[in-house]
Amino acid sequence: MATVDDRAYLPAMGRAALLPLYDPFTRLLGVRDAHWRLVAQAGIEPGATVLEIGCGTGNLLLLAARAVPCATLIGLDPDPAVLATAARKARRAGVTLRLDRGYADRLPYPDGSVDRVLSAFMLHHLPADQQHDALREVRRVLAPGGRLHLLDIDGSPPSRAGRLLRVGHLHRADTDDHGHAGRPGPHADPDTMLAALEKAGLVDAAVVARGAMPLGGYGFFRAAR
Repeated sequence: MATVDDRAYLPAMGRAALLPLYDPFTRLLGVRDAHWRLVAQAGIEPGATVLEIGCGTGNLLLLAARAVPCATLIGLDPDPAVLATAARKARRAGVTLRLDRGYADRLPYPDGSVDRVLSAFMLHHLPADQQHDALREVRRVLAPGGRLHLLDIDGSPPSRAGRLLRVGHLHRADTDDHGHAGRPGPHADPDTMLAALEKAGLVDAAVVARGAMPLGGYGFFRAAR
């Protein structure tokens, strides 16, 4: 795994101690179905290089590996604990993943080296300035014609059950036990997200689909270099 200087980040589930609950909780919410839809939309071709920013415990990448076994799959996350979990899951599944520790606004990859960038329920955790820098970095590492496929919550209200499922800092916490810097950025409502994608220099930005789960609605977006 690549190493980086320590910097504040938001752990999975909002608190590092809750990591063992992350995978069961996301299954309960129906995140797996949303991940499958994102993989299908990405249209990953054999031999493609795929990067997920904020890969967490590797669930999306493992689905991508099932769909396109001969793709090169890279996951980036600042949290060494979730990367270790992702590595264990990949070994059990017999899947090869490259897992790097790093931050979305400082991607440790060469210009034009990635065919697809995936992002799932991560971008809204970043302050607005870091969101912009992350999208600029996505554009930089994408190969000409490469695409970003992004999935994020859109700010619509949760269901009654969703309100009961909220745990501590799980949902858009302003700060966390590690001192996560600043208030999280805007949700991915269509107008805000499309404007952010275009401001970062990406083209053909579009809303692909919408969906909902107990914690609220979400949107699928794509954009290209």
